[in-house]
Amino acid sequence: MELTQGVRFDSLGLSPEIMRALHERNIELSTPVQAGCIPPMLAWKDVIAKAPTGKTFAYGIPIVEHIDPADESVQAVILAPTRELAIQITDELRDIATYRAGVRMVCLYGGQPIGKQIDILKKKPQIVVATPGRLADHMKRRTVRVETAQTVVLDEADRMLDMGFIHDVTRLLDRMNKRKNLGMFSATISREVMDIAWVHQRDAEEITVRADEENKPDILQYRLEVTHDGKAEAITKIMDGGEFDRAMVFCNTKGSTERIAKFLQMRGVDAECIHGDIPQKKREQVMDKFRKGELRVFVATDVAARGIDVDDVDVVFNCDVPDENQDYVHRIGRTGRARRHGMAVSLIADYPSKMRIDNIAKCTDNAIVPARMDADGKLSAESAPGK
Repeated sequence: MELTQGVRFDSLGLSPEIMRALHERNIELSTPVQAGCIPPMLAWKDVIAKAPTGKTFAYGIPIVEHIDPADESVQAVILAPTRELAIQITDELRDIATYRAGVRMVCLYGGQPIGKQIDILKKKPQIVVATPGRLADHMKRRTVRVETAQTVVLDEADRMLDMGFIHDVTRLLDRMNKRKNLGMFSATISREVMDIAWVHQRDAEEITVRADEENKPDILQYRLEVTHDGKAEAITKIMDGGEFDRAMVFCNTKGSTERIAKFLQMRGVDAECIHGDIPQKKREQVMDKFRKGELRVFVATDVAARGIDVDDVDVVFNCDVPDENQDYVHRIGRTGRARRHGMAVSLIADYPSKMRIDNIAKCTDNAIVPARMDADGKLSAESAPGK
């Protein structure tokens, strides 16, 4: 089934408790992936969905609806590739379950003391959100039993398998063989994703969200030539001149994130960075600040930024042009969400970067327009020669 639009949540037969939670967040209309996945998952059907965003509610709402608060066993397991995404999924599920008394959940990931997680597991959560490695660790220690799970979800399945979790995932699926349904959610459906679907799913509903003009993000994409030393200066001027509230800045290396964040701070910009070498607790604090709107500019590498899912990023800067075409698509997809207008600016400081951005524009079918910046930091399309 290929979808291009959502439906009203009040047409999906949801409980008053779920509708109340949605109403409090002023959410009335579902996204296409939510409209496509909620009915079959409520009916305990397997689902394989290809969609860039909006996936957590697509499986989270049916899971919370199905939970029996009187049953203290694990009833649903959600696997995510990174701790950042696992934390965010748990936060969103808590929002959905606000008015469903007795629904408990736990988030299990590496980098957090295992003792703290064991204490929460003793409270008998029915929903387990976890990274594959940490869940396997708890299962070895016998601190969690997931054989009772009725629903299993793989979120960002493509990324999870790319990161080398395929054996962990298949072993976990083999253990959770009493499940009633399996949901697989992915931005791209790779051969590995299809292999797992073929082995572990039965008559799955296939949902593909087509990026037509109706739900395609509204993102103006610029490329701006700068000097190597002028990147932080350009970002500062654009942030000041464009009246942007929030920005994400992507760098290819840990060193670049540190440098750019420091240069922005020196220019009076409220900026912080995260990357793989920053302690997990600090990373969570920075991400939480950005989600809550308490941080103006968030600087990160691609891997560290996985799991940051906010709807109101005004502008994305590619401080370094990414090495992978798909990373460009992921990066700019952080803006222009929820039918808002967004902007993406790629800073080009050398010839190899120019070649890469040309290649990305061609391969991803994105119009990346050469831009000029005026004295006030306003961007506009560069006029073609002779015009």
